[in-house]
Amino acid sequence: MAIDGPAAAGKGTISKAVAAHFGFAHLDTGLIYRATGRRVLDGEDPLQAARALVPADLARGDLRTPEVAQAASRVAALPEVRAALVNFQREFARRAGGAVLDGRDIGTVICPDAEAKLFVTASDEVRAARRLAELAPRFPDLTLAKVLDDLRARDARDAEREAAPMRPAKDAVQLDTSKMDIGEAVAAAIRVVQDRLPPSA
Repeated sequence: MAIDGPAAAGKGTISKAVAAHFGFAHLDTGLIYRATGRRVLDGEDPLQAARALVPADLARGDLRTPEVAQAASRVAALPEVRAALVNFQREFARRAGGAVLDGRDIGTVICPDAEAKLFVTASDEVRAARRLAELAPRFPDLTLAKVLDDLRARDARDAEREAAPMRPAKDAVQLDTSKMDIGEAVAAAIRVVQDRLPPSA
């Protein structure tokens, strides 16, 4: 299944929970771009970084910083980088036993034939508050205004890029988590998936 949406809408948490519920494999495709962005920050050319990516890059402990998030958004806007990473994602999606992929273009570009598609969103203010709560322990000087500005800049870049812009697939179910706790959001997502899976799944 494909779960798309902007940063801090809850798609990562929902995707992991849905995958666990159904026994599917899970891939946070954002980590692929974060890992590529991290290699670029370390001095590599973006295309070279994407082509050289290895699974160990996704396990690095320094991928969840604001700096890496912005670098990921910049490299994700490059068509040649996206093309280099498409096969990795599609191969994962085809694995036996089912898979959940979350990102920004899964339902529109990577897996347009996914059995179930969700587009998870929330208000800018709610997303910024969630991201601040996540980052504050490591970055105590970070402010809500700064996080909100960063999110909006990233949203604009992701939605306006020429290559695979972030947008809901036409057949995606939109899930606004602004007023939901995580349990409610996961339950809603599971219902969507259950309704769309083949009877034997």
